[in-house]
Amino acid sequence: MKEKTALIMVDLQNDFCSGGSLEVPGGDAVIPLANRLQAYFDVLIATKDWHPEDHMSFASNHPGHKIGDIVVVHGLQQVLWPDHCLQEMKGSEFHPQFDASRIHQIVLKGTDKTIDSYSAFFDNEHRRSTGLADYLRNQGIKKIYIMGLATDYCVKYSCRDAVKLGFDVSVIEDGCRGVELKPGDIAAAYQEMQDEGVKVVQSMDIIQSLL
Repeated sequence: MKEKTALIMVDLQNDFCSGGSLEVPGGDAVIPLANRLQAYFDVLIATKDWHPEDHMSFASNHPGHKIGDIVVVHGLQQVLWPDHCLQEMKGSEFHPQFDASRIHQIVLKGTDKTIDSYSAFFDNEHRRSTGLADYLRNQGIKKIYIMGLATDYCVKYSCRDAVKLGFDVSVIEDGCRGVELKPGDIAAAYQEMQDEGVKVVQSMDIIQSLL
């Protein structure tokens, strides 16, 4: 019997795509691929950043600081971002061309104003779980594929946590785009993921192997 697989599509939201407040270069390009790949997986997961307006990651909530600054909040280093993915606002909605009709589970993250949450599984200090790992295990999933936005933040941390939780993890390189605050951030993210046991694959590898 074929092993069940899951596809986790990270933060395919308006604010991370063209014209969004935290636009990821080329972000729109992964939407058609996400739609195409859904047919090859047993379980489909989509994540959303889902921030309150007073979230600690917003530069607007740190007077005297600007977007891109790094501050320390509750003992953790935090990159400051523009306001993005506010709960119930257009920026937090899925990209209009993303087919969410077959999604089995939507994971909301970054809901606690006091801590950021890049990973689909935990906040940045692993204080609180999103429940995704338990959901996947209950579905009999051991092998997961991750794609989305952005490579060097939410995709990377989701992959790292998934490996630590014992899943067999592959990141779909042509299904990701990165922020690249500093030159080399995307390449470094892939190296970091591979060093922790994440496989880097292309979408065609999946289509051929899961047929």
